[in-house]
Formats: sequence, structure tokens, C-alpha cells
Amino acid sequence: MGQQEVYDFLCKNKDKWFTSRDISQALNVSIGSVTMSLKKLRKTNLIKYKNTGKRNTYWYRVDS
Repeated sequence: MGQQEVYDFLCKNKDKWFTSRDISQALNVSIGSVTMSLKKLRKTNLIKYKNTGKRNTYWYRVDS
């Protein structure tokens, strides 16, 4: 499981915002793997993210 799978999932669903937990459940992979992939993707500026208002919880979507 890597960044590409997470990025592909976000690209297929580019009209919606997802938490790392949502992505983890949809791809049937651990939340830790998804979180690490999202952290790396955030550095590339390929995805948008915003805080949900809860501690360390973010919404993610592809930057279109």
C-alpha cells in the first residue's frame, strides 16, 4: 500500500472530502499506512487538506 493507491482513490472521488479513516476503510488498509501516505502527498501539493476542527483530524481531497 502506498501513496499511489491513496492518490488514485482521491482522484476517483475528487468531488468529496475524506478523512484518513474514510480512506482507510474504503481501501481496506491500516489507518497508519494511509496517514503516512497522506503526509507525503501533502508535501507534493497534489492534494488539498483542511482541519476538521478536531485535534489532528483533517479532510483531504485531490487538488483539481
